[in-house]
Amino acid sequence: MPEISDSSDNELSDVSSEMALFGKYEVEKLLGRGAFAKVYQARNVKTGETVAIKALSKRKVVRGKPMAQVKREIAIMRRLNHPNIVKLIEVLATKNKFYFVMEYAKGGELSARVTKGRFSEDLCRRYFQQLILAIGFCHSRGVYHRDLKLENLLLDQNWDLKVTDFGLGALSEHVRHDGLLHTLCGTPAYVAPEILARKGYVGAKVDIWACGIILFFLHAGYLPFHESNTIMLYRKIFRGEFKFPEWTSPDLRRFISRLLDTNPETRITIDEITMDPWFKKGYKEIKVHPEEYEMKKETQGNVRINAFDLISFSLGFDLFGLFNDVDFSVQRERFISAETPWKIIERIGEEVERMRSVDVISMTESGIRLEHQGSNLVIAIDVHRLTEKLVVVEVNRWELNAGLSDKIWNDKLKPRLFDLVYNSESETTQA
Repeated sequence: MPEISDSSDNELSDVSSEMALFGKYEVEKLLGRGAFAKVYQARNVKTGETVAIKALSKRKVVRGKPMAQVKREIAIMRRLNHPNIVKLIEVLATKNKFYFVMEYAKGGELSARVTKGRFSEDLCRRYFQQLILAIGFCHSRGVYHRDLKLENLLLDQNWDLKVTDFGLGALSEHVRHDGLLHTLCGTPAYVAPEILARKGYVGAKVDIWACGIILFFLHAGYLPFHESNTIMLYRKIFRGEFKFPEWTSPDLRRFISRLLDTNPETRITIDEITMDPWFKKGYKEIKVHPEEYEMKKETQGNVRINAFDLISFSLGFDLFGLFNDVDFSVQRERFISAETPWKIIERIGEEVERMRSVDVISMTESGIRLEHQGSNLVIAIDVHRLTEKLVVVEVNRWELNAGLSDKIWNDKLKPRLFDLVYNSESETTQA
């Protein structure tokens, strides 16, 4: 991303201070800004690794109504570990902000290179092959981007392509009973005609259309559909009215025409793309095994669980007697569960959002702290890996008035997890 001068030194200072609280990252400069987020370049103080940190204001997120969108983006990026997709390293949070810590793409936006001149056909093919590798992987994991465009394609230090920004992405479970998605989204010049028809669409098909727009732009140096009047633009898209530049080869002309087929039923598929003669020239498929990545994240030991992988993992057996470091100055409970982290995260998150008197004061990859407004109650929840399938949650509560503590934890948060309790015939579950 290109560097952007920050008009407010205080803004950068505030983010730097919050990152210092986590003791992990040193913020260096602002890279870019959008409606709900700002992106900073930062350095991991322990490893020296350069990262990008996307900061989202909780206040703007709540007012702008995309809280579900934030959760969905995290759920999507957790599924994706591919050389041509920007990696989500972890999610941190404070009382006022969410922080997405991501892989840093040193080469900046691909669009910045295109503005210097259209690409050769071979260079177009190289980047299009990497784009299809990434999008094909997304589709295999049940993820549809839905906002593919030049601005969401970055380059790493080796000038290889990285897909980013899954804020408008959809998961296969969002498909309705008719087998289609129905949310109107995307950037006007890249939107597929079936989205404009408002009758539902297939996520994979609209991504392929957008890939066709991108390939055309890389080759021609301009968009196939461009009009200052949005109605006229949509009319051209719906009819598929565009012209190739005179330097377009017959093979590329044929290939792009299949990508920009206005009929989604006959539009080329990912499998057909990878078998096309134009695409296959110099093509090297990358084998990615997502299950190996998932196991790496979930093994015992020093597990890196991000903020939305923890909040609370479950109620199971009382493991109080299995630990020796008991501090009787606080109220402490320990539980286990075999349920998926994301399901438990959603349960706790939904309940906390309804409890207007409780704030999240900090979240890291290993714990969350809750604070009650107007009192000295603090609830700390820390997560530890017990086995490959079981997670242990330690809940510590500090407060002079135990009645309020019991009301928040025992009466509100804890009951939301009852059906997620780990069960075993050889153990006695907590009453």
